[in-house]
Amino acid sequence: MKASSTLVTSSSAARTCGKAARMRPLRAKASEGGSSSPRRPFLVGTGTVAAGLLASTAGSPGRVTAASVAEGSGAIARADVCPGLNISRVVKGCWQLSGGHRGDKGSDRTQGKSAVEDFDAFVSAGVTTFDTADIYGPSEELIGKYLDQRPEGAEGLQVFTKFCCFGSDMGAIAEKMVDKRIKASRMRLRQQELDLVQLYWHDYNKKNYVDAMRCLYANENVKNVGVTNFDVPRIAEMVDAGVPPVLNQVQYSILDRRPENAMTDFCAKNNIKLLPYGVVAGGFLSDKYLGLAASEVKFDTYSKQKYASVISQLGGWNWFQELLRTLHDIAESKNTTIANVASKWVLDKPQVAGILIGARNASHVSDMAHVNEITLGASDLEAINAVLDKGKQAKGDCYDW
Repeated sequence: MKASSTLVTSSSAARTCGKAARMRPLRAKASEGGSSSPRRPFLVGTGTVAAGLLASTAGSPGRVTAASVAEGSGAIARADVCPGLNISRVVKGCWQLSGGHRGDKGSDRTQGKSAVEDFDAFVSAGVTTFDTADIYGPSEELIGKYLDQRPEGAEGLQVFTKFCCFGSDMGAIAEKMVDKRIKASRMRLRQQELDLVQLYWHDYNKKNYVDAMRCLYANENVKNVGVTNFDVPRIAEMVDAGVPPVLNQVQYSILDRRPENAMTDFCAKNNIKLLPYGVVAGGFLSDKYLGLAASEVKFDTYSKQKYASVISQLGGWNWFQELLRTLHDIAESKNTTIANVASKWVLDKPQVAGILIGARNASHVSDMAHVNEITLGASDLEAINAVLDKGKQAKGDCYDW
């Protein structure tokens, strides 16, 4: 979070949170979004993805309206990231709007007017927080269009984006350069101020990431500053420099438990929250894939390709099916779904403020709304751990390379 709009360099900098009042959205025409960029695999080495780890999507869910979601929806819980920044504990992840997640044509609502329309269904279900990035293709612009046509603008919503640094950008960090990039995001999102900007840094050997944090702190149009995919040593440098992130967005799920190795304890000691993504592994952790033979599956989106590799590395398809069966038994006992059990497993972890759920359409929003109603008991967790212990144990810190 930002102490003020001045440059922060002291390790004793006061940790106060952003501006109290929100300015009205800009109504200027948004500029074009940048090119999309898939995330790198989460384990060291990409592994080999066996042909066909995912099944094709059957049928077409069509448009899910806000009214249909609101009817019978549960209550999405909320949490404070820091003073002044309260979010829905289920966050709409917008990587799926970057252009590489279209998948089955019949169920694709990741583009244009349909993508904009779907935001209403999420908001009606209580999912008021959206997460995007300046490299997620047209994602920022699609959010901006939604906010621009919404009568209340961004009121009651929280919009997170990212400041992503690759190549020469990592050596060109300066307040003027950062301000130019932030302004571009603001114009695409049609917002005068940004609720949260998360720093992504491609190469730790380029040591300017602390300078980048200082520049983000200094930017008067950035209310709060976080990071994404950083490890403990690098965040410790930020804390020591007086520019700590309010949260770290990391991959964290039943399949990737690396945050438990060091990150969770560090964040607890330094009042930093976690915002996990990959919680349902691109849809793998769902009833759709229970009992599906490996020969019947295929991958046709960025996220499916990524998490197919994860499963291959951790234990393979047969091991994963055992995990799904265990999750299914737990889900049946609670009258819920595998995806909700996997989501609640992460939500219950220390320092987790919320979870990112990426979606190609709004067909599962009503199900998400009930995740907070689930209680995982000791016997449930023991059953899950018994299967996890049979797979490969992820080692090391979050996103180290």
